[in-house]
Amino acid sequence: MNAEGNKCLRPTLCLMALLSFSAGAGTPEQEIQYLLESVGKSGCVFMRNEKSHDATEAEAHLRMKYRNGKFWINGAEQFIERIASKSSWSGQPYFIACPDMDPQLSAEWLLKRLDTYRRAS
Repeated sequence: MNAEGNKCLRPTLCLMALLSFSAGAGTPEQEIQYLLESVGKSGCVFMRNEKSHDATEAEAHLRMKYRNGKFWINGAEQFIERIASKSSWSGQPYFIACPDMDPQLSAEWLLKRLDTYRRAS
């Protein structure tokens, strides 16, 4: 929200904040594991640093990043923001292209999955 509290100036972060107040479906670790598994089972193509990777490669890459950085992650939203949304080397955002869908930012895709997971519980 802006200084007056009227509207969200960074929609992705505002969505993350709203999701953090949703009733959780499980522990933060369970939510992160669900997101990682969703990536691997998605059948989508992941674009990282201008190269395409299949879903299995993307899951393995995100698991490696999470293993190395989990000490700085307190929940699924931080996982998405700090680990799964952009390259830590180049700063370029990750994109996901699923069948019959336009490519989208990985953060948006993962936030939708997290919301679905939480609503299902």
